[in-house]
Amino acid sequence: MEADISKISFGEYVFNISTNSFYQVNPVQTEKLYNLAIDGASLDKQDVILDLYCGIGTIGIFASKYVKKVYGIEIVEEAIENAKENSKLNSIDNIEFMVGDVEKAFENLIKQKSIMPDVVFVDPPRKGLDVTTIGNLLKVMPKKIIYISCNPATLMRDLSKLEEKYEICKITPVDMFPFTRTR
Repeated sequence: MEADISKISFGEYVFNISTNSFYQVNPVQTEKLYNLAIDGASLDKQDVILDLYCGIGTIGIFASKYVKKVYGIEIVEEAIENAKENSKLNSIDNIEFMVGDVEKAFENLIKQKSIMPDVVFVDPPRKGLDVTTIGNLLKVMPKKIIYISCNPATLMRDLSKLEEKYEICKITPVDMFPFTRTR
């Protein structure tokens, strides 16, 4: 049975998303979030970037026009199928998506393909980054790590580990659900 696919757009891009794929549901705020992340990365046309937990490829696709190459990793196979379709749909040819657990796939990318990223974007699930991924980030030492988080507790936990070799320069909250009531 074929998955249900919706088409969404924000910024200058159009995206296909299947029902089992993660996506930020507020396109107006998502565009603001991604623009803040990309501006914060100060990308360069010679940069190689990694988009860990890439979902349907939105961050990598947004960043692709500013860099030499983008690699995206996501564990959900349907999301990677969407990401590959989305790169074609938006005529992006400097991006490569792969299915895999970030913990293992990131390490394989480094060891087997000798990919050394200049910038890494991470947008992990609520549980945050695993110890292996943090270790790999500290090993490859990209110029910048842009961490997008929906869980302040795991963000702070992970940043405290990354502070071993990185200086936290800026934290910018983005309200993904403005005008909603809190209890």
